[in-house]
Amino acid sequence: MHRSGAKLEDQVVVLTGASSGIGLVTARQAAERGAHLVLCSRDDDALQQLAQEINDNGGTAVAASADVADQQALRAVADAAIREFGRIDTWINNAGVSIYGRLEEVAPSDHRRLFETNFWGVVNGSLLAAEFMRPRGGVIINVGSVLSDLSIPMQGMYCASKHAVKGFTDAFRMELEEQGTPIAVCLIKPSAIDTPYTTHARNYMRVKPQNPMPVYDPALVAHAILHCAVHPKREVVIGGGGRAMTAAAHWLPRLTDLIMERLMVTGQQTDEPEDHVFGSLHEPDENLQERGEYDGRVHARSLYTTARMHPVSTTAAALAATAAAAAGAWLTREWLHSPRSRRGGSRRRSSANGAPAKQGAAASMTDSHNGRSRRHRAGTQRRAGRGAARRRGRARSPGARATNA
Repeated sequence: MHRSGAKLEDQVVVLTGASSGIGLVTARQAAERGAHLVLCSRDDDALQQLAQEINDNGGTAVAASADVADQQALRAVADAAIREFGRIDTWINNAGVSIYGRLEEVAPSDHRRLFETNFWGVVNGSLLAAEFMRPRGGVIINVGSVLSDLSIPMQGMYCASKHAVKGFTDAFRMELEEQGTPIAVCLIKPSAIDTPYTTHARNYMRVKPQNPMPVYDPALVAHAILHCAVHPKREVVIGGGGRAMTAAAHWLPRLTDLIMERLMVTGQQTDEPEDHVFGSLHEPDENLQERGEYDGRVHARSLYTTARMHPVSTTAAALAATAAAAAGAWLTREWLHSPRSRRGGSRRRSSANGAPAKQGAAASMTDSHNGRSRRHRAGTQRRAGRGAARRRGRARSPGARATNA
């Protein structure tokens, strides 16, 4: 895979879905690190406000509103990047939306609209990015999901779209590599993330939807995306919980089906009646919000994801911790078996029994002296025994008798 090597502060980054959730957090993190940003979403007002915020804080950003399902509108975003900065180094396809409801209940027009955003938006962005990057190279980052590898009820078409994103991303990566094109293609697969995802979704249920546990902070996803912009990875899963679910689906598919059936229908529903059924499937809605309404625990760290992005440093840290633990165990054992430790233990036992400290010390010295005396006597007896044995051997030997005669 092509390695960018360029620092983020030297990169021109195009980011779709920039006005809320993962995209918004990514835009702000990238601006803090000095990237030159081209921000894209359907909501022009929100984009202009975000670009102004970034520029006022010392960053560099331009707004270019577009519907990612519209290839010509997305080409205008690429043209804006070339016009403003002269190139594109990283293109992040992040725009996406979901639908809650049973597949048979969802209108075909909603199914199609979801696929136009989630799948065709990624295809359009990836093909355009490769066209503009081909002469000098770059990085394409597609945001999939753990549901690229796993399916759950009540979000069936969303799962299908993310499976399609993974299939396209993998195939496109292979084709570019086979041609020797210096473009890296990465896939980011988040678990459940605390964003406005549930409020932006089209909802056919009678109650408000919710994310199933475990839920992770969107900053983790943003960090992984920007890490891949500098150090491309084939794919990165965000959250050990999601990775465990996909592993279960791979190795125990039927059991996983049964668990999903039992937990993921009611587990994605709250007790609150739904009052915002249309979400942002067809029109932009409630942008410039990073977080969602999840009121449970949100995990700010993922050791699994950190290990995937930094395998060498994580392994080194694990080895250092193991070595430190082993050294500590060895030092403790040596101290416990040392004479000083035994003398200290004798003093503590004597004190505990009410004996004066001096008596305890004297007793330890006496014990030590008696021990040395016993070892000295034993050594003397062994040497005397070996001398007697040698004398008896010479007395029995015929050669020895002849010599003596």
